[in-house]
Amino acid sequence: MIVEAVFEDLKLKQDTLRDVEREVPSALFASNTSSIPIGRIAEPAARPEGVVGMHFFSPVDKMPLLEVVRAPRTGPQAVATAVALGKRLGKTVIVVNDGVGFYTSRILAPYMNEASYLLVEGAAIEGIDVALVDFGFPVGPMQLLDEVGIDVGGKVAHIMSEAFGERMRPPEGFERVALDGRLGRKAKKGFYLYGEGKEKGHKEVDRGVYDLLPGGQKRSSPPREEIAERCVLQMVNEAAHCLGGKILRSARDGDVGAVFGLGWPPFRGGPFRYADSLGAAHVVERLSAYEERFGPRFAPAPMLVELARTGGKFWRDPGAEVSAHRERPPFPAPDDRSPHA
Repeated sequence: MIVEAVFEDLKLKQDTLRDVEREVPSALFASNTSSIPIGRIAEPAARPEGVVGMHFFSPVDKMPLLEVVRAPRTGPQAVATAVALGKRLGKTVIVVNDGVGFYTSRILAPYMNEASYLLVEGAAIEGIDVALVDFGFPVGPMQLLDEVGIDVGGKVAHIMSEAFGERMRPPEGFERVALDGRLGRKAKKGFYLYGEGKEKGHKEVDRGVYDLLPGGQKRSSPPREEIAERCVLQMVNEAAHCLGGKILRSARDGDVGAVFGLGWPPFRGGPFRYADSLGAAHVVERLSAYEERFGPRFAPAPMLVELARTGGKFWRDPGAEVSAHRERPPFPAPDDRSPHA
């Protein structure tokens, strides 16, 4: 097996595939793409059954998840080999079906989008990040964008918007941040300041970014619990779209992927267990309330609507109830400092 990890460009990946098939025709070809459908990469393949996705997470030596992606023409040998190799590398492996963004990148996109909407609406950078850290994420979405690269986030947002339409449309005006050269840590400026003498763990907001956004320097953040709820429900809702659309095989895979790949708070169990702890009816009620305020990007996923109607759960086995979650508030109260990973 040969693992490809070239830049996120379809033509470059297809050219690399052709080179591999010419030089090592018997090898299985695994792409480390994070968003491009494996079926698209495999279009020129002489042996499409040997092409599979192996989406590692950065930094690879520390992140425990491996997302193996099966395209329509991927053969069972390629999937089984990718899973076996991932386990030998010490990874926790989930297998998902092919599609734009697969599972993890796809549910992360609306979460990051909603943080961007909040910023454009006038929320403070640190207000957004503190709300999600208090919810239990290891870092907030604005800091995460700085680490990933604001330009990279913009490209992914564009890909997702093209694939999923209004549900994934990023806010207007946000692109001015990257156009100003604020690409994040790699450019030493983004939403936070990075420079000489600044420790990696130290965060200081660069307030100059506000001049590029509506509202300017005057910031007025919504309540912390609303910030967290809007971002988290976007991720939960998209996870339900993925399960209903057969990208995921099970709620278990979805929760494992979110916890080990995206830093979802382990004590909240993953987006599906978390939705079960709140009840689908409550989740649909909150999504519908936000849909009235902000439009169709909050429209509840069909699977959530059906579970709300029937009183069903994502986790159907009797042992899957998470009673501990019932003792926690669904979102942190203003004076709560919930532990986080």
